[in-house]
Amino acid sequence: MSVLLIDDDVNLLAAMKRQFRGRYAIETATGGEEAVARLQAGESFEVVVCDMRMGGMDGVATLAKIREIAPDTVRLMLTGNADMQTAIDAINTGAIFRFLTKPCPAELMAQGLDAAREQYRLVTAERELLEKTLAGSVKVLIDMLALASPVAFARATRIRNWARKVGRALNLPQRWQLEIAAMLGPVGLLSVPPEVLLKLQKKQPLSEVERGMIERSPEAARNVVAHIPRLAGVARIVHLQNRGFDGSGFPADGPKGTEIPADARILHILVALANIVTGHEPTRADFDTLALRAPQFDPTLFTRVRQVLEVASDRARDGVAARVLPTGLLLPDMVLAADVIAADGRLVLSADMQISEAHVESLRNLARLKRIPDAVSVLVEDDQTAPA
Repeated sequence: MSVLLIDDDVNLLAAMKRQFRGRYAIETATGGEEAVARLQAGESFEVVVCDMRMGGMDGVATLAKIREIAPDTVRLMLTGNADMQTAIDAINTGAIFRFLTKPCPAELMAQGLDAAREQYRLVTAERELLEKTLAGSVKVLIDMLALASPVAFARATRIRNWARKVGRALNLPQRWQLEIAAMLGPVGLLSVPPEVLLKLQKKQPLSEVERGMIERSPEAARNVVAHIPRLAGVARIVHLQNRGFDGSGFPADGPKGTEIPADARILHILVALANIVTGHEPTRADFDTLALRAPQFDPTLFTRVRQVLEVASDRARDGVAARVLPTGLLLPDMVLAADVIAADGRLVLSADMQISEAHVESLRNLARLKRIPDAVSVLVEDDQTAPA
């Protein structure tokens, strides 16, 4: 178990490190500023034990900041000033797991660390359930979207990939929510008649009735997603994906400004970006175009998203090349290098899509029925030889 001890008493830190050597992997920091800097630099700890009275940042401020940076880390406070207000502030602001007083017997400290380790295990196990098991269930819906509307799925995949980059760069605490919302965002469009969707894709003018259908589609998506256990947050993000920071967009009666969840504000930027990007990656020109509508976007998040995603000019993927493979050699997770078009001219799957097992099986069946050529262009590593 990795433990970070924070105290400005270097002798105490050395003593505790000696005392628990071999039982826990202990690191030390001589103040709140040092501890916070280490976490911001990417270090991670299962448990943090922090003194209350220190020079500079006190224990409450330190634990509150650590909670913000690493919400899964279990936080304990160790102090010789066990007054009621200190305890209240530590619990309310730092969300501490346990409150220990000095001097703390070694066995009592060990009990606290062991309990914290179990708490960390429970927290991370729940997150793994959400991120893997639940995401796997959602994948079934996503695959159905891919088969029903390849264009919508391809667009959602592009937005999801951007969301993943942004989530990692911004260190979002629950970035899985943003990624799932990006993929499920278009689900509501399945309630819109195909002829209206075709007009939307071709950027043809919509009637007032048709426009109303499009504007209500996020609500339809929310209603579907909200029925999936533990996805209430995702449902709200999906519902507000077209709500502007300035109160523009839809739903018309929705919140505005920072009352809109941060993930929904980010998704709004990415959805707008997907409407104008024509290459593989968003360029400086794309963001300049989007900046003309600046009031619609959270200015801080717009800047951060731009820093993460913008490239100087659209470019081909480095290190990969297109190869044409028979459908029998396709594998899940391959990325299409070109659209798959049926013999009747219908788009089956779009370029840039990462195909799943369901897509592979569907392509093989269509090839057997001669509805598509038995030759699909996918991206592979440059040095990978094409199969014989």
